[in-house]
Amino acid sequence: MAHSDKQRTHFADIIELNVGGQLYVTRHATLVSVPNSLLWTAFGQTSPAELPKDSKGRFFFDRDGYLFRYILDYLRERDTVLPDFFKERARLKKEADYFQLHELSERLRPAVRKENWVCEEMSAPGDPAEAAHACALGTTGTSSTPMSAESSRFESTVSSPTLRSPTQKCGYITVGYRGSYTIGRDIQTDAKFRRVARITVCGKTSLAKEVFGDTLNESRDPDRSPDRYTSRYYLKYNFLEQAFDRLGEVGFRMVACSSTGTCAYTSNDPNEDKIWTSYTEYVFSRD
Repeated sequence: MAHSDKQRTHFADIIELNVGGQLYVTRHATLVSVPNSLLWTAFGQTSPAELPKDSKGRFFFDRDGYLFRYILDYLRERDTVLPDFFKERARLKKEADYFQLHELSERLRPAVRKENWVCEEMSAPGDPAEAAHACALGTTGTSSTPMSAESSRFESTVSSPTLRSPTQKCGYITVGYRGSYTIGRDIQTDAKFRRVARITVCGKTSLAKEVFGDTLNESRDPDRSPDRYTSRYYLKYNFLEQAFDRLGEVGFRMVACSSTGTCAYTSNDPNEDKIWTSYTEYVFSRD
């Protein structure tokens, strides 16, 4: 039996880990599933006595305990599924680098956007002014030369349909409205739906002003600093689709919505219309 095999037998089949204060329980085989990784070396090429432990005798790693769950997922499945709008991708790549999981690190590498690729092409020796001008325009300045099939494929896979300006901030905006609708007698076809009284805007002040500009009414919460949040702004128009169009134009997408409805007025007379009120919120995000 090899020396490393003798050492490996000292580890229990079930291993408890303390990663930055977060506790994990996994199998020894999972930790050594990726050859030449840091965990493969620690739990496959050393003895338990050589590894640091906490006061409870659990193996300790001074790393991000929250992100380690994705590291463990990768060790189990050779894959990891990140949640929607995951904002810790760069930090997770650092964790993958630390644990020497090179394939996972490559997967987490940021995609090269079209404009960056173009600027790299123009970094070859030549006229610096021409290169700078081409980068600003997002073109190599050689439109007369047909693009190769490989270049076309690369461009189609890495370019984004919506390129956000570097000056635009990420964040959330909640659009809400309180409206009413009337159901006619016996559900007649003349029912009047969605009378929108006012569309409210909730979120960071600077983000709301950037998106809606002069269509934003700030009279209910004036003089609020750009880094503060408000729920008192509203729009100067009452067409929801107009607000949605604007949010879509500047890179936002809807991630959640909710609605409530209550009967505001009714009577025992079956000949009278029933008036209902509703409140609805739409949450938009821009990464």
